[in-house]
Amino acid sequence: MSAKFSVQRSATYLSLLLVGSLGTLLGTQVIPSNSLLPQPSVAQLPKPLPGQTDTNFIARAVEKVGPAVVRIDSARTVSRRRSRLFDDPFFREFFGRDIPRQQPRTRVQRGTGSGFIISDDGLVLTNAHVVNGADKVTVVLKDGRSYEGTVMGEDSLTDVAVIKIKAKDLPTVKMGKSDELQPGEWAIAIGNPLGLDNTVTAGIISATGRTSNDVGVPDKRVGFIQTDAAINPGNSGGPLLNQAGEVIGMNTAIIGGAQGLGFAIPIKTAQRIADQLIAKGKVDHPFLGIRMAGLTPELKERINSSPDVDFQVKDEKGVLIFEVIPKSPAAAAGLRPGDIIREIDGQSISKASQVQQKVDATSLGNSLKLGITRNGKEQTIAVKPGPLPAQLSKNN
Repeated sequence: MSAKFSVQRSATYLSLLLVGSLGTLLGTQVIPSNSLLPQPSVAQLPKPLPGQTDTNFIARAVEKVGPAVVRIDSARTVSRRRSRLFDDPFFREFFGRDIPRQQPRTRVQRGTGSGFIISDDGLVLTNAHVVNGADKVTVVLKDGRSYEGTVMGEDSLTDVAVIKIKAKDLPTVKMGKSDELQPGEWAIAIGNPLGLDNTVTAGIISATGRTSNDVGVPDKRVGFIQTDAAINPGNSGGPLLNQAGEVIGMNTAIIGGAQGLGFAIPIKTAQRIADQLIAKGKVDHPFLGIRMAGLTPELKERINSSPDVDFQVKDEKGVLIFEVIPKSPAAAAGLRPGDIIREIDGQSISKASQVQQKVDATSLGNSLKLGITRNGKEQTIAVKPGPLPAQLSKNN
């Protein structure tokens, strides 16, 4: 049984912001300003300073971490053609067959982003969009040393990449705990915005757990940290620090046309992805194979009043499955359109993002116990997530 009902998704496109001379790209992802949903109020006053005495804690954090923050210059060669007119057979028939066929021309597209060193033997963490498609990657340290980098792997779904440079005894960052953050804590960003190397900005953690849909990037699998520490094009891949100088996130996106709205990938997520990229050069994302939406009174009314939907919704809360992809783990387990997910492994579920978080946290080969409602009756179905198919990963 399949449903014709579809849930609208925002068609938000990410791009690298064009700055300066033509062809120079700086690496922070820019999200159109109309993609952000209304924001709830957040704490405006940072937490007290450590020990109430270190009023210069930002300088201390920068002094500790700054040497491990790098600039990443990337270059890729792209082909272009002036026109296909000369290759048109009718044009050549009338204007002469001796006209040479046009050869493709190439140009070099350059970009700049940020990164930070996570091991003293040359592992660097950055955003995938900073190095995506690059033919050459150069890593420049704060002291001026420059190294050619090799991309060990990149993951577009989380926008994480790892670069390796041939060096030893490098300065490194210290990792913090991103899952313990609270709105109002201090946030310090270091990077190379707009080509201005080693720029430091500071603010607070404005919110945590911003979903990809909240931010306007539904193709990503990240629960973002929101901060008002100034982030600009070129900050991408740079670290977001707490007041102790520990890395709690990787700066990645801003809202175009907005002020004080920056977003970072939690370092716990970035580390998990980086570990897989370092080990095998790719990431196996757990996959169920469903399209879903959190139930609301409006959604329930639309479904129950639509002649094109072949099921009715009786529940008031939960997550509605409106499509099951054929031959997916969900299909193999017997899930159907119209099923309502109420809980996973005993935890109550009310948002689609909670389902995605549960799936992402599951190791391949392990099962999830889904408590569902089908036609008003409760039941439990065990689903074993599989690896995300390559074609779906590319579409995302």
